[in-house]
Amino acid sequence: MMMKSVQRALAFGLLVSLSGLAAAQVMLKEGHPGKYFVKNGDTLWDISARFLQEPWQWPEIWQINEEISNPHLIYPGDEIRLTYVDGEPRLSVKRGVEEKTLPNGTVKLTPKVREIANDEAIPAIPAGAIAAYLKEGLVVSRQEIAEAPYIVGGRDRRVIYGEGDTVYARDALTQWENLDQSYGIYRTGEQYVDPDTNEVLGYEARQIGLGRVAGQEEDMVTLRVTKSNEDLRIDDRLFSTEDRRVRSVLYPSAPDTKIEAKIIRFFDRINSVARNDVVVINKGLRDGLEEGNVLDVFGQGEVVRDRQRGDRVQLPRERTGSMVIFRVFDKVSYGLIMESQRPIYMNDVAESPAGSY
Repeated sequence: MMMKSVQRALAFGLLVSLSGLAAAQVMLKEGHPGKYFVKNGDTLWDISARFLQEPWQWPEIWQINEEISNPHLIYPGDEIRLTYVDGEPRLSVKRGVEEKTLPNGTVKLTPKVREIANDEAIPAIPAGAIAAYLKEGLVVSRQEIAEAPYIVGGRDRRVIYGEGDTVYARDALTQWENLDQSYGIYRTGEQYVDPDTNEVLGYEARQIGLGRVAGQEEDMVTLRVTKSNEDLRIDDRLFSTEDRRVRSVLYPSAPDTKIEAKIIRFFDRINSVARNDVVVINKGLRDGLEEGNVLDVFGQGEVVRDRQRGDRVQLPRERTGSMVIFRVFDKVSYGLIMESQRPIYMNDVAESPAGSY
């Protein structure tokens, strides 16, 4: 259910609005097709990459189809067409057709009727690559960690707990003033530090379980553990799952201001990342970033020895890929690598697309 809801939200949002997009010139890809039939497994980003040099610019040349009630959802079997209006390229969708044989043997062809909530709509970007980070990823401050409710113990005097167990958590600060019915159980991990200023940007909080409130007595609640990804321990923190809101639409766009960021964290990778990997950058809400913003990634040039002069020089940097920002916190953001021409490394630079500022 979670995956399907993510797919619906991403598919709906990508093509809805043409406002606020950067005025960077749209360039068609060399050898682009005149039309393309959507297949299972496609994403809107991949489809646009068949037509455009910069896939995120799709909405800038999207042609609204008045004869279709909602052209913003794309389905397997639909036909994507490239045409020209007043000399400018336009992309439009032609719905697949349904065949129906009438009693007299006549075959009637009619456009397929689609509902907005249809789970077959293709996602904007690979939904499976970001689903866990949309709901389970959290970046918190030291103060938020200190003030969060925490596990103080459980039944049977054990030190570790898991799914099906009962644990007790304490909120000594507010005594559960705004008690929810369920909570995510988190363990704080890596400290995010800005590589340029050494500012502490926040702390990674990993969701390792879920608990449902079974009772409360003053500053103590009883939680039934409904899910655990690993052992739960005393002092693990609780954060509400009910007030976590993920943006329901995802518009591909350049940031409103010029962004110069660095990659500061990989997930499940050691040396480098590539397409469909998630990274953390050292910029966030305070810097003007929003969900859906697109950034180009640049690798630092190699340092080589100049054999003529005998000194060492750094070669120019190169564009190595691009990312879409899909989760934004105050000082950091999560990005999904959408394309990579070569491996992307820690401290590589992420910038607003050229020509967008």
